[in-house]
Amino acid sequence: MFKKVLIVLIAGLIVSACASVAVTGRKQLSLVSNGEIIPMANQQYAEVLKKGPLSTNQEQVQMIKRVGARIQKAVEQYMAEKGLSSELSGFAWEFNLIDDPKTVNAWCMPGGKVAFYTGIMPICRDETGIAVVMGHEVAHAIANHGRERMSQQMLAQYGLGTLSAVMGQNPTAGKDLLLQAVGAGTNIGMLKFSREHESEADHIGLIFMAMAGYDPNEAPKFWERMTAGGGQEPPEFMSTHPSHSTRIKDLQAWIPEAMKVYKK
Repeated sequence: MFKKVLIVLIAGLIVSACASVAVTGRKQLSLVSNGEIIPMANQQYAEVLKKGPLSTNQEQVQMIKRVGARIQKAVEQYMAEKGLSSELSGFAWEFNLIDDPKTVNAWCMPGGKVAFYTGIMPICRDETGIAVVMGHEVAHAIANHGRERMSQQMLAQYGLGTLSAVMGQNPTAGKDLLLQAVGAGTNIGMLKFSREHESEADHIGLIFMAMAGYDPNEAPKFWERMTAGGGQEPPEFMSTHPSHSTRIKDLQAWIPEAMKVYKK
């Protein structure tokens, strides 16, 4: 009897700790508030940039910042139209390019701080290619995927504790959980976003890039280039990411929706 009551109580606590994704309405676990996670994210972002080095290729740097500003404007417009501007509380947007040609990656911290690595630039090719990646990574932040992943890790490792309690037990836990949750860095044993998160970010990011004035028809072409230059990938059932072919198919299916908000 006691076990049944305990299970019901735990289930109730988990339900009460749920939030909704701002764009899709999907329910997600939220044991951490943005008020807690964004200051941590800002600190970790600053540390990553210190390690750098930042790119000195001004043409590429300016493209990153230009595309970032347009995606930011689209996001703020979208959230305002939906009455969700409060979801952006604490955001302090920043867009930087890290000089690391071996790393084909980009990420966005909770709070809107974005980093691209020079290794992904040849696959992006141009501003529209950058917009595909930028929209996707920003979508992770808007959908609070990092917060959700962090909450899931906290639940698995520490139970239904608060972040402050967890950090009281282990002062470095917050930093480690955050970096793993957002997929930042290259050598930290990061936990990748789930296929559900990746697909959700693809969908939301396509809307954002279209609103920013970038042709959504170019998104599948980016993944075709990634496929051509990325070597072999594991079977989809063994990977946390959708296969490139699945992403391309899904993006093509979402293009008509994105074209409705495309601003040439």
